[in-house]
Amino acid sequence: MAVKVKKLKKQLLSKIDQTDLMQVEKVERYINLVELFNNLDEDINKHGTMIEIINGSQQFNKPNPAIAEKVKISGSLLSIEKSFDFEIEEESKPSASDLI
Repeated sequence: MAVKVKKLKKQLLSKIDQTDLMQVEKVERYINLVELFNNLDEDINKHGTMIEIINGSQQFNKPNPAIAEKVKISGSLLSIEKSFDFEIEEESKPSASDLI
């Protein structure tokens, strides 16, 4: 099940400083890669994980090149994710004074 791209973009934009154009550009690149990733999924679902190649009198199967592209895009997505400067909300931890 693919994540709704619009919801993902909205969530990402809510977590960054939208006045920082570099962060906004990262979100745009991330969303573009997610859309490409989803398109590759559709191609793999349509054509399968193996595709038939016919070259003159030769006929053979090979892995769908979309799979290798998904791996590359996945790496790019992870790289962008690591570069986001999200503020991590810390859970409130009880202090010693809370225990008294």
